[in-house]
Amino acid sequence: MCGIVAYIGNKPAQQLLLEGLKRMEYRGYDSAGIAMLESDGLRVVKAVGRVSKLESKIQDKGDFTGTIGIAHTRWATHGKVTLANAHPHRDHKHGVSLVHNGIIENYASIRTLLEERGHEFHTETDTEVLGVLISHFYDPDNGMDLEKSVQASLREVRGAYAIAVICANEPDVMVCARKGSPLLVGIGSGEYIVASDPAAIVAHTSTAVTLDDYSVIRITREGFRTTTVDDEELTPKEMQLEMELDQIELGSFTHYMQKEIFEQPEALRTCIKGRLDKNEGRIVLGGLMALSKELVKSKRIILTAQGTALHSAMIGEYLLEDLAKIPAECQYASEFRYRNPIIEDGSVVVAVSQSGETADTLAALHEAKDRGALSLGVINVVGSTLARDTDAGVYLRVGPEIGVASTKAFTGQVAVLTMISLFMARRRMMSPEASARLMKEFETVPDKIEQVLETNDSIRQITEKYVHRDNWLFLGRGYNYPTAMEGALKLKEISYIHAEGMPAAEMKHGPIALIDEGMPVVFIANQGNQYDKVMSNIEEVRSRGGHVIAVATEGDEQIKTVAEDVLYVPAVEECLSPMVTVVPLQLLAYHAAVLRGHDVDKPRNLAKSVTVE
Repeated sequence: MCGIVAYIGNKPAQQLLLEGLKRMEYRGYDSAGIAMLESDGLRVVKAVGRVSKLESKIQDKGDFTGTIGIAHTRWATHGKVTLANAHPHRDHKHGVSLVHNGIIENYASIRTLLEERGHEFHTETDTEVLGVLISHFYDPDNGMDLEKSVQASLREVRGAYAIAVICANEPDVMVCARKGSPLLVGIGSGEYIVASDPAAIVAHTSTAVTLDDYSVIRITREGFRTTTVDDEELTPKEMQLEMELDQIELGSFTHYMQKEIFEQPEALRTCIKGRLDKNEGRIVLGGLMALSKELVKSKRIILTAQGTALHSAMIGEYLLEDLAKIPAECQYASEFRYRNPIIEDGSVVVAVSQSGETADTLAALHEAKDRGALSLGVINVVGSTLARDTDAGVYLRVGPEIGVASTKAFTGQVAVLTMISLFMARRRMMSPEASARLMKEFETVPDKIEQVLETNDSIRQITEKYVHRDNWLFLGRGYNYPTAMEGALKLKEISYIHAEGMPAAEMKHGPIALIDEGMPVVFIANQGNQYDKVMSNIEEVRSRGGHVIAVATEGDEQIKTVAEDVLYVPAVEECLSPMVTVVPLQLLAYHAAVLRGHDVDKPRNLAKSVTVE
């Protein structure tokens, strides 16, 4: 995996493909490559490192002029980061070349079979095995053209894939397919742009078709045909991409993460716009209306996610139990699928994912649905697999998130889970007055985030004092225990500082042994019903030499007596506080990464959307 872009049309494809790769650099990758069909046959150029290095190698070899090609940025799964293992891969018999996101689980047995039949391999990857398998089936004299060969090959493989395939023997055809990994086909005038991310398409067209699992598409300049892997005709639906080009440009910001942190107030305003009916004390979520009766009668809600989305789901667990008074639990999607979960009548599963393509979350969703659960999605990307596979869902509407370390999607997820909780609470037992009061407070959250962002410079100064330390703790209670987890994750992701987030009371059950003189310990100590308990935990840290950085409520003078540094946030209703308290933690992580000289938007070893288990 990581990024696919392909083109067939009447324009020279080279610059369009390179531009598409650059627009997907935020997803994380370790190598890049391009394959194009030229007048003298198939040409492939690959490079370990950034797309700029690939671009230099192409220029050294002389620009391509072909109008059909495929390109890829790789994030290593099978095989080390080497030039040979970079995509595109090719066979050495028919000029078949392909790019691939996903994992072919049975590649080893297929490779052994192909080796026994005389085929040679030159890489460590599962992708090359798929390419050689396609070449093995390729026999146009007997009806096995590129499309039929791809179909036959995909019937033999297990796993996940999004592929784009070209062949020197069929210079006017491209074949693409998907299962479990995203792929879009942008439709232009006499041209088609295939990509795993709309960011690579949006500059050229706003119209696209999404491919369902097990679908294969044969594309020429005149049109396309879509089938299943068993050659049954399909009719894909066209969709309009909601992403605008200016949304994925940096503008005046240095990094996408920085831009997206500062976009949060406006993103949240968009997220909640038209969804809060204060007059009736009701939440208006069109995606849930058809299932409102089933949701009101639900007996148990399971939230499942990974990474940052998991932390927002943990807050969702608190919200659902506190506001809607319904039993809720949050589980790692990667564990849920394999633990033989108990799904009873009246169970609802809520899958949370920014991309809507997270492999573990999709697998957990499908497992829950197979066992009879009603399914909801909390998703940012319109038309994603999760959006299509759930019974109903709510979009975040926070705009595209480019930074690998999620920020505005987290606050958007918490906002949507808050609205879902209020949606159910009002229909179960919450009075119109109580609901309207919370909604009125909810509407102030974007303004309060803006106030936090105004303290950016002071947060940077505080970060400078501790950035040399390699071990941190993040501690919180109640709603802000998951926020502490998220703060630690952000610091780990982009600054490579070791950090642990946990409930503040858990610290003394083992982790307190880590605290030494000067160790930074971040407490979320805003005013709430556990404030006194948090203050006691702070004293435990201070007595062992730890340096306390407190996220506290404006006007709290007591906190200054126990904390070396204080990051103040405006007062806000406790159940809404994570959307505010997380912002200084995001800024702290951002400044730590910059001060340490790291590439904030391309953290090592990470990909924006994890589409393999």
